[in-house]
Amino acid sequence: MDGSIRFRECERKVLLQCVRRGTDPEQRLRAHILLLLAEGWTWSLIATALFTSASTINRWRQRFLAEGLDAVITNARPRRSRFSQWWMALVLRWVTMQTPRDFGFVRSRWTCATVAVLLQEDRHVCVSRETVRRWLREQDLVWRRPRPVLGPKDPQRSQKLRRIRALLRHLPPQEVAVFQDEVDVNTNTKIGAMWMRRGQQAQVVTPGTNEKRYLAGSLNWRSGELILSEPGTRRNADLFLAHLDELRRRFRRYRVIHVICDNAIFHKPERCAKVREYLARWGHRVQLHFLPTYAPETNPIERVWWHLHEEITRNHRCRDIEDLLDLIFEWLSAGSHFEIETSLYDAARAA
Repeated sequence: MDGSIRFRECERKVLLQCVRRGTDPEQRLRAHILLLLAEGWTWSLIATALFTSASTINRWRQRFLAEGLDAVITNARPRRSRFSQWWMALVLRWVTMQTPRDFGFVRSRWTCATVAVLLQEDRHVCVSRETVRRWLREQDLVWRRPRPVLGPKDPQRSQKLRRIRALLRHLPPQEVAVFQDEVDVNTNTKIGAMWMRRGQQAQVVTPGTNEKRYLAGSLNWRSGELILSEPGTRRNADLFLAHLDELRRRFRRYRVIHVICDNAIFHKPERCAKVREYLARWGHRVQLHFLPTYAPETNPIERVWWHLHEEITRNHRCRDIEDLLDLIFEWLSAGSHFEIETSLYDAARAA
């Protein structure tokens, strides 16, 4: 069968470029077929040399004769049918706006297999989980860990933040304000990402028996200085009051120390007798102010604890709790001042 074709020299150069430097194997095959046809090769010889079929040769020969060279070397993506687009949109709505429990599944999150089962049982559409995965990726969905956020909201959040901003904005020179909180450190290390050889998972040895200490700290609003008191074995009123004593010693030159803290029971005088007795004695120097509930992002010292965990406690190899505490205080001695990493109080700082 004579299947020879002819094309111009410029077209021949384009086809040669596709064969020699093309990255798409299907495109190279089409170009190779046309070049061999133009050289007068028989279909059977081309099929043997290129490991293809006569129907493939004929299809691309006819395409070239009818539509030209662009129709052969252009990888036009086939248009997706409206049928499949509708199912993709439905799956996207399921995954982003509903949960498996809404459809009777005893599951807390979607998987591709669950979506495929739901399509088959509820809509009588049979697709594989790989098809579902491809649909989701085409809709720019990725499989990754979500960010946890607190659900409850303080109904007085705006009023409390307004009062704290006013305090910071009009803070007299002879008074100081600090953001206070506690953090726990453990000999059982927090696990974080690290460099390791591909295919080999690094190991972090843990002591087996966990020792825990609690650190009470305050972040100076003006300077960003972090002040830590001696670690304690329990997170309670004794630890909090010892830290207030440390603040009184460190800030002797200030008339009033404003301590902005969260709503832990052992922080509030109406719920803790020890704090109530302490303020009865030292309330002229130490004043407590409380952040909104369920709002750790309103306390800038939380970012300092994040840096502490990222730089020190994750993947640590300390032998015991004393070794870990020494490492923490050594870290602080190298640089104990931090930026106030929150935009909630920018207006107060600008003033």
